[in-house]
Amino acid sequence: MKYYNVGKIVNTHGIRGEVKVVSTTDFPDERFKVGNTLYIEDADPIKVTVKSARMQKNFFLVTFKEFNDINQIEKFKTHQLMVSEDDQQDLEDGKYYHHQIIGLGVQTLDGKKLGTIKEILSPGANDVWVVKRPKKSDLLLPVIDDVIKKVDLDNQTVFVELMEGLE
Repeated sequence: MKYYNVGKIVNTHGIRGEVKVVSTTDFPDERFKVGNTLYIEDADPIKVTVKSARMQKNFFLVTFKEFNDINQIEKFKTHQLMVSEDDQQDLEDGKYYHHQIIGLGVQTLDGKKLGTIKEILSPGANDVWVVKRPKKSDLLLPVIDDVIKKVDLDNQTVFVELMEGLE
């Protein structure tokens, strides 16, 4: 089974098994909802059920039904919280998970192959896809309609129109 990160346990909080979690998901209210199943990163991911969750400053404070003591949960500090592939939500048309985009080939509308998407940056108003090109420096593609023309997941290809100054 594949797992995808939705948060990171950064510390414990109190003595009753509560942990501080930094969310890395676009759906934090859904992911940390009472009763939801998550997995703690380990050699074999550990299945846990959210018992309680609340926001405090920039963290979620979360408890799990399986742990009710600081001594049980403390060893998981710095571990990732994940959801299984089956628990991922469907996204609206034109929206993609990072794992769907990384590794796709990139080509222009006229068929020129540019390279492969190796990373996604989120510096501001829009994401930037980093394209690894053979024997050239990386190409930075802003994820805007003027540049990204079509994402074809079935054929593992992104079709782009390079604006002046991008290449």
